[in-house]
Amino acid sequence: MKKLLLTLLLVSLSATAAHAGLKVLGKGDTMRFDPSAFPPVMKANYEIVRVRCIKCHTLERTVVAIQTGVAPISGQPFDRNATKAYGVKMLRKPDSNMSKPEVKASVDLMNYLLAETER
Repeated sequence: MKKLLLTLLLVSLSATAAHAGLKVLGKGDTMRFDPSAFPPVMKANYEIVRVRCIKCHTLERTVVAIQTGVAPISGQPFDRNATKAYGVKMLRKPDSNMSKPEVKASVDLMNYLLAETER
């Protein structure tokens, strides 16, 4: 039991250190990125995501996908190909009310965030 707890502690510490560049605020349904260190264009893109995406789900889903590289619902890899696929899906979803430029901005933001986690 002690070995399991120690292993879990080490994994959680290493996961936190790996994403130190992306600050996250809140927990659970209130989890979101802290955009204060984002470049200006990504701050604007984040505002689009912050306003549009929460219509259907919390930002926790996006944060978890970016941090882990795994889409929380499907369990599929969350990478640049996935961000494009999700963008197309949101564009086709009638209730998303997202324009092509908004979807592109959202995909660009997610790709930026994925690149930041790789640094």
